[in-house]
Amino acid sequence: MFSTDQNIETIGQLVEVLKHYIGLQKERLELDVIDKVVRLITVLTLTFVLSLLLLLALIYVSFAVAYALGNLVGMVASFTLVAGFYMFIFLLLIMFRKQWIEKPVVKFLASLLME
Repeated sequence: MFSTDQNIETIGQLVEVLKHYIGLQKERLELDVIDKVVRLITVLTLTFVLSLLLLLALIYVSFAVAYALGNLVGMVASFTLVAGFYMFIFLLLIMFRKQWIEKPVVKFLASLLME
C-alpha cells in the first residue's frame, strides 16, 4: 500500500538480520552436538579404562582368595568356591539388570544428551 524506499530497505535489513540469526542458530546447534558427542566419547573411554583396571584387580584378588582358601578346603574346592561366587554375582546381575544397569545407563545418557 504505502511502499516506500525506506520500507523496502527496512524489510531488506530484516531479511539480512534473520539470515544471520538462522546462521548463528545453526552454528550453535552444531557446537552443541559436538559437545555432547565429545562428552559421550569421554565417558565411554573412561568407563572402558576403569573397567579394565577393575577387571585386572579382580583377577588378582580372586587368585589371592582362592590360594588363601586353598589351605582350608583344598585348591580345587577353593577355586570352585571363587567361581561359584562369581556365578552368583552373574545371576544377580541377570536378574536385576533392568534396575542395576539399564535404567541407570538410560537415565545417564538421557541427562547427558538432554542437557
